[in-house]
Amino acid sequence: MSDNSLAFRLTTDTFSLDGSNQRTKEQVNTPNLLYVYTPESDVTSIKDVLNRNQIPHVINHYNIRDYRDKTLCFCKISDLNDQQLNFLVNAASAGARVEALLDHMGKRLNFVETELLHADYLLEKNQRQPLTVNTWQKRLLDVGVSLLLLTLSLPIWLLTALAIKLESPGPVFFQQRRTGLFNQEFSIFKFRSMCVDAEKDGARWASKNDSRITRVGNFIRKTRIDELPQLLNVLRGEMSIVGPRPEREVFIHDLEKQIPFYRFRHTVKPGVTGLAQVRYTYGASVEDAMHKHRHDIYYIKHQNFWMDVRILLDTVRIVLTGQGV
Repeated sequence: MSDNSLAFRLTTDTFSLDGSNQRTKEQVNTPNLLYVYTPESDVTSIKDVLNRNQIPHVINHYNIRDYRDKTLCFCKISDLNDQQLNFLVNAASAGARVEALLDHMGKRLNFVETELLHADYLLEKNQRQPLTVNTWQKRLLDVGVSLLLLTLSLPIWLLTALAIKLESPGPVFFQQRRTGLFNQEFSIFKFRSMCVDAEKDGARWASKNDSRITRVGNFIRKTRIDELPQLLNVLRGEMSIVGPRPEREVFIHDLEKQIPFYRFRHTVKPGVTGLAQVRYTYGASVEDAMHKHRHDIYYIKHQNFWMDVRILLDTVRIVLTGQGV
């Protein structure tokens, strides 16, 4: 019997989550059940992620007789064997919804599970839609919003500069090297929120109740006023208003060892604000960076003009309610 025949789908053994080859009729017909097809080496990690998100599922189950209203997802399509590929093609022709697992979960969760990230998923956008699409719209938004905010916030700049000078010695502005588009480093501008010798013992992440942060610094960080000088970076073309937050190269070297495809965030310009900033609370650890990365990847894969506008509105809400650092 040919692998790509319809009869093949009706006679192939089933595979359950626990490794057994049988499932009850009740389990297989659970409403909203997700059918996942993946190389055996990835079954455990996919199972863990789906269970954590409480998504009912079966993995590598082939004995389906009615494909209507069923969703079949694949992971790492380039690693699927011929049996799995032929099954998915036949399923699509018989009425099933067939899509990439990360795309399906992105729609359900509004973020990307970094544990399941793989090259196929990341490169798919480049094949279908260049990352430079609608660049002029984004640049127009960047310049327009930056000029508007600079005009409206000028009194805040003056008051902030005065408060910083009165509280502690040292410069009003702070410059730091960050990594941006295509791994190019640039100097980011901020209002100084820490004491002058904050990194005398070496670079380290800021944290809540950090003793290096001044009283004025604590306020301007919470209200995001310290980020206002980055509008100059936007006008210079080094940053966008919306995008993944730029990180320091010294931290990136460590993060990319523990977070899958961490440097992929550099395929777009870094932002003054971003999806991770409005959806995830402040944090300064590898675990926090992992959570933020899943929102950054989701943004890169789905970015558009209206998403940027929504993020900007959410940022305004956070600033006005003091939900920052």
